Amino acid sequence: MHDVGWHYERACGRIDALVRPLPPEHWDLAVPACPGWRVRDVLAHLVGGPEDAAAGRLDGIPTDEQTAAQVDRHRTETPIELLDTWRDMCPLVADAITKAKIWPAAFDAVTHEQDLRGALGQPGARDDESVEDFARMSVRGLDAPVPLVFDLGTERIAAGGTSLSDEHALTLTTTAFEVFRLRLGRRSRRQVEAMAWSADPVSVLAHLFVFGPSPLDIIE
Repeated sequence: MHDVGWHYERACGRIDALVRPLPPEHWDLAVPACPGWRVRDVLAHLVGGPEDAAAGRLDGIPTDEQTAAQVDRHRTETPIELLDTWRDMCPLVADAITKAKIWPAAFDAVTHEQDLRGALGQPGARDDESVEDFARMSVRGLDAPVPLVFDLGTERIAAGGTSLSDEHALTLTTTAFEVFRLRLGRRSRRQVEAMAWSADPVSVLAHLFVFGPSPLDIIE
């Protein structure tokens, strides 16, 4: 498996390639997966997070107040200026998070890449190595009250403590992309309930979301 900085830098490059060519009217499009944020606000957060970390203002996952402050202090900058700043920061950030093994930083970048793609109607990179690796990591770290398995077609992944040989395990048949999105709160409870479960998933629903669930259905 690649190190965390590898995932982060590649996400940075894909986001730059996605957003830089956009006409200015797209910069203010709402991002459904990030309620209240526009495309430019997501970029402000991606720049603001490393800034806060470098300044010692973060000691874990940023709070809503901290992310709001990131957006506010970059409010007057254009997305191109934000992309330029982030592009310059990316190698340094990648090196730092690799040395410190700060995986949430890469999860955040890849998550927001997909948030932006959803807002812009430009799906892509759904079968990227980062999506697949992060889906596996998020499942293996899932503590469910019953045996739980995710069937991704090409492989089966067991939640922490579950054996793949458990014939009675609750099973969700889906894709790595959907696992990654639901675990990071980009699906509503109703959407997750409607997925292809082997039995009623009510016993595990409260345990599936690292963040969220989304208050609204997210259609991508």
